[in-house]
Amino acid sequence: MTTNTTIPGTSPAPATKSRQRARQPVGGTNLGRDASAQAKRLAAAILEVLAGVRTTTDAATAVGLSLTRYYQVENRALAGLVRACEPSPRGRQPSEQRELVTLRRTQERLQRDLARQQTLARLAQRSLGLAAPAATPVAKANGKKPRRRKPVARALQVATRLGAAPPAPPAAHPPTAQPANADSLQKPP
Repeated sequence: MTTNTTIPGTSPAPATKSRQRARQPVGGTNLGRDASAQAKRLAAAILEVLAGVRTTTDAATAVGLSLTRYYQVENRALAGLVRACEPSPRGRQPSEQRELVTLRRTQERLQRDLARQQTLARLAQRSLGLAAPAATPVAKANGKKPRRRKPVARALQVATRLGAAPPAPPAAHPPTAQPANADSLQKPP
């Protein structure tokens, strides 16, 4: 077991640059970067009052507020400070936008799965020689079922005409002579 001991009279080994942390200026470099000049001045005045450098009356006159309004702003600033000191929850937090994206992806995946399963079912029906099930009409938003269209394919119309047409008369060929012996037409047993 190794312990980190130093010999008296010597200094510990200097840390490498990767372990050293750059010193951050007090308050951070980004503090107030996107705030207006008036907001920065007001925050500085409130901090000076809280530190005891200025009185509330001096700070209120310096930023151009009445004493009552100064106390309201100071109270709001302290409430914001307390809110900011609340521990933040760990990990990603659920957001409506992220949930919406997740739900849309799930819907798209389920629609692809549905289309795939429907295709597989149709192929299985065709391979077994089954007729496709009749689609049930879906009610519209007003509650009425859609009217069923009659098929008007030309092939169906022609098939109907051919099926309903009387048998065609025989062609105008001259009659052939019948052999006198009808037994000769019969096949031998």
